[in-house]
Amino acid sequence: MGTPVVGIIGGGQLARMMHAAGIGLGIRVALLAEGPDVSAAQVVHDVTVGDYTDPDTVTAFAERCDVVTFDHEHVPTALLHTLQERGVLVRPGPEALVHAQDKVVMRTRLAAHGLPVPAFAVADSPDELVAFADRTGWPVIAKTSRGGYDGKGVWKVDDPSGATEPFANLAPGVQILAEEYIPFVRELSALVVRSPSGQAVAYPVSESVQTDGICVETTTPAPGLAEEQATACQRLALEIARDLEVSGILAVELMERADGNVVVNELAMRPHNTGHWSIDGSRTSQFENHLRAVLDLPLGDPGAAAPWSVMHNVLGGDRTDLVDGLRHVLARDPGLKVQLYGKDVVPGRKVGHVTAVGTDLDEVRRRARHGAAELRSGS
Repeated sequence: MGTPVVGIIGGGQLARMMHAAGIGLGIRVALLAEGPDVSAAQVVHDVTVGDYTDPDTVTAFAERCDVVTFDHEHVPTALLHTLQERGVLVRPGPEALVHAQDKVVMRTRLAAHGLPVPAFAVADSPDELVAFADRTGWPVIAKTSRGGYDGKGVWKVDDPSGATEPFANLAPGVQILAEEYIPFVRELSALVVRSPSGQAVAYPVSESVQTDGICVETTTPAPGLAEEQATACQRLALEIARDLEVSGILAVELMERADGNVVVNELAMRPHNTGHWSIDGSRTSQFENHLRAVLDLPLGDPGAAAPWSVMHNVLGGDRTDLVDGLRHVLARDPGLKVQLYGKDVVPGRKVGHVTAVGTDLDEVRRRARHGAAELRSGS
């Protein structure tokens, strides 16, 4: 096999952490980055700066890699099909990735297979959104079919007066997906990884906490989740990965109802924020297993290395020198693990995360939150 070159399209923190995971495996990473100073470009040696929507740029980059994978899901599907026709290994492939790119495609596919999804419809106008809500009940959720992330492109519409907002400034080719409002009690994440040869493993199910659409904290395993419920979530994620023929990580974001049943909310086909705990809390991190999967290497043990792992995101706040903040955080709690992303501090932006592991959940959670708060505000 020689020294494989994994090409990563996108230069964010996910690519940065994939690169770190590949060092010990002897994997070379090549990066197609949005700019010379983005998160992963600061640490990867082989960097091409270019537009991931430009066919010539992407083709020239991909053809010198053994396999191409992604830091984000926004590369045009048609371009990925062209790469495959030229003999480039694209993992996950466009046939799978489109289900993470387009929410209408994803909802339609999962519903056709009888998997648990909210009631939904494509709304072509505010009147159609109102008609959907009149049928299913108010409030409703409106989402852009493509391009939304971290709460962007999602609206909770409480009454007809709010039905016009989702349709303002829609990009060409983007639809509005209307969904029933699910009164969930918490959000769960079932993370699995699958190789092209069909091997698949499942990580422990995590509970995630979202604020304004941004994941702020995960707890693994999800507290209070019965073993049979956790197994059902893992089986659901593995079934989706198998059906879509995913290569690499698949994150299935779930909404848990009061009766314990779950509904699929979102899919992601690359390392995911809800799996960051695995760097320090699992026997094999999601980043290493993603690289193993896209190279069709045997997958690593996804089991937890400690009874509890809590990951808390560091969002941009008052402290601008995060490295200087490490002095205080690590002196107070040498057991904390910190990942900084090399990003300029912008209020509310993910600039790093803190992970604590241990046997006492309350103590582990307190430590992770305190470390993240110290990095954010210095208090």
